[in-house]
Amino acid sequence: MSGDGAARTGRRRAPRDRRPERRGGRRAAHPAWAGAVLVCLCLSGALAGQRFAGASPVPAPCGVSLEVAASAPGAGNRGRGMRAAPVVSTFGTPRAIPGAPGEVPGDGGPRGSLEIQPPAPRRGAPAGQEAGALTPEGWRQAGPGYPWRFPRDHGSHPEYRIEWWYYTGNLASDRGRRFGYQVTFFRVGVDPAPENPSRWAVRDLFMAHLAVTDLGTGRHLVAERLDRGSLGWAGARTGTLDVWNGGWRASLDGGRHRLKAVDRSFGVELDLEPGKGPTLHGEGGLSRKGPSAGNASQYYSMTRMPTAGRVRLDGGWVDVAGASWMDHEFGTTFLEPGQVGWDWFSLQLDDGADLMVFQLRRADGRPDDRSATWVDGGGAAAVLDSVDVRLVPGRRWSSPVSGAAYPVEWRVDVPDREASFEVTAALDAQELDTGDSTGVTYWEGAVTVTGRVGGRPVRGRGYLEMTGYAGRPMSDVFR
Repeated sequence: MSGDGAARTGRRRAPRDRRPERRGGRRAAHPAWAGAVLVCLCLSGALAGQRFAGASPVPAPCGVSLEVAASAPGAGNRGRGMRAAPVVSTFGTPRAIPGAPGEVPGDGGPRGSLEIQPPAPRRGAPAGQEAGALTPEGWRQAGPGYPWRFPRDHGSHPEYRIEWWYYTGNLASDRGRRFGYQVTFFRVGVDPAPENPSRWAVRDLFMAHLAVTDLGTGRHLVAERLDRGSLGWAGARTGTLDVWNGGWRASLDGGRHRLKAVDRSFGVELDLEPGKGPTLHGEGGLSRKGPSAGNASQYYSMTRMPTAGRVRLDGGWVDVAGASWMDHEFGTTFLEPGQVGWDWFSLQLDDGADLMVFQLRRADGRPDDRSATWVDGGGAAAVLDSVDVRLVPGRRWSSPVSGAAYPVEWRVDVPDREASFEVTAALDAQELDTGDSTGVTYWEGAVTVTGRVGGRPVRGRGYLEMTGYAGRPMSDVFR
């Protein structure tokens, strides 16, 4: 039996205590975000021939690829219900569609749906991206003009090879005890049309990662699940949010996102309100990663979701409240050759604004591409290109496990907004080592923010992810 009482049907790593003083030479457990994603991406090596209970060997997916963060902005809507006016953003025009049963603009409630009309494809786009072309294996590539509609697009998109639902947040108890958390679900396509009629035939593999950071004690706990998409052990519905792996689940309850993921002595049970609604990144939700045809993803976020629930630690529960950030991304091919890693920030400021910043890095450390999304307190989003954002790394923390030196302090400048921030790790030792599966090591964790916007002091919290500082280049991993 698993820790939550569900029958064990796949692979699951035991949680590991991440206190720095206890790490010594131990290998860190599997990652919270990219690590789980990278488990998906490297299945061709890590899972080839691996057997599950009662199953035949798992076919290894070839060329599976994935992305961690995205590019520029899109559209959002205010609050909940039809009375909330949609926001017209730089890319794409959202409009409420009354009468769709069981849907509310942006959140899946009972009074309509939100449809976002993307812009016309820009001239000079790489060949094949205009139409969302199919790969020779039969997977659809991301392309411009995707017709976004919610809550439909909270659900699964099985025609694309890679998809993930990614929740992170900063929470606190009424006594001031602080936590960071992550719950992430991944779907990785193996065969878009299996010929084997057996219920054991593998079309998709499903991963899930759970991480809880106890900032008061310096612990970072991580667990993972890996299952095939057969017999109901794991899966993701189309048309609405309902994705699960064993007893871990993310689903819609009216407009509310409900998360439950508990592994032995730690986990979370949380309710997330829709907040500002969906924000599209890039060109109407198309986040390009490079010039090669198809190297892009369809990508949106819900940048500030009021959150309440409870965190489980050491066998007991702590009531908490705070704010979460949700990313949902799907595509088939992503990184360009020579891109060794990325740095990704999701920041929530106390003046109500949210900021996503993302840059890819090359082997010499130079940024290969950088983009961002600024979402104001009302939900309006604005595109920030490479010239609009500056990222300056500062103090580094050296991992005693991998030897990687991660910048755990950054300065983020947004001149167009007269904004400058100092971003600092809430806990230095938030590295994740996936040596037991993919050989990929990266850093992801909670951060604090101080700075100024238009001359006014601001504070905030968020999450930071850094990859490519140890081990193989990510372009090799994602090949």
